[in-house]
Amino acid sequence: MTTQGDDQLFAQARPMLLGLAYRLLGSRADAEDAVQDTWLKWRATASDSIDNPGAWLTTLCTRRCIDLLRSAHKSRVDYVGSWLPEPLQTPPAEAGDVALASSLTTAFLLVLERLTPKERAAYLLHEVFDVSYAETARTLEIHETACRKLVSRAREHVEQARVRHVTPRDRQEELLAAFEAAIVGGHTERLAALLSRDVVLQADGGGKVPAAREALHGRDAVLGFVDAILRKFWRDIEWDATDLNGGRAVVLRQSGRAVASISFAYDEHGAATGIYIMRNPDKLVGLA
Repeated sequence: MTTQGDDQLFAQARPMLLGLAYRLLGSRADAEDAVQDTWLKWRATASDSIDNPGAWLTTLCTRRCIDLLRSAHKSRVDYVGSWLPEPLQTPPAEAGDVALASSLTTAFLLVLERLTPKERAAYLLHEVFDVSYAETARTLEIHETACRKLVSRAREHVEQARVRHVTPRDRQEELLAAFEAAIVGGHTERLAALLSRDVVLQADGGGKVPAAREALHGRDAVLGFVDAILRKFWRDIEWDATDLNGGRAVVLRQSGRAVASISFAYDEHGAATGIYIMRNPDKLVGLA
């Protein structure tokens, strides 16, 4: 059984474990479940038999997340409409946290969805959390050579998607203001100037509330949807600007209850390439 000192060790490791689990699973609730399972096994294990508690906890949490990913595969295949990761409230990214902030964005998490569970885990452990190849290989129960190949393949996918950067905060604020002006006042000129030509809008209603079932592609299609649909329903709603997934975003509220969140992806020039609208009430619980 664990001692008070062991409880303190786990408390110190918990933020990293939760961050790893959320990036792997794309769900705050599932991440908390994975960390709780890790905690229960930690409490049931004699700590004096563990040479490296940090590595032991990371390994256990990672393997639990991989199991959850595999069991979640069918439900995501059958998901109604677009699947988006659960929005996560985050503090403003500081200069030293750029790498971590860029690995929390919705765009980055969607790229991870295209990887196998082990590719995803290998990339996050080595590239985001600075775990050595040798230790990552032990965690995944594979040879180090195979681990290096997993990381290399995953890195290639991420680099091609160009999602590992953080857009300046003032540019993000500018887009938020332009989006609100388009919804509230019907003024779309500034928003149009901030969108890339091939911008994509995705909405996640989970089959539980109305939302666009198919992604919208292109500036004209997105602006038309904003003006004809979103403005009709949201022009009188409460706008709550906040930080989600390492960037500026907005939570839309009615009588204090979160009914939607909107976040964005950007290219290296600051143009918006993605608009992500979360409508699924199950995924908005954490924004209460």
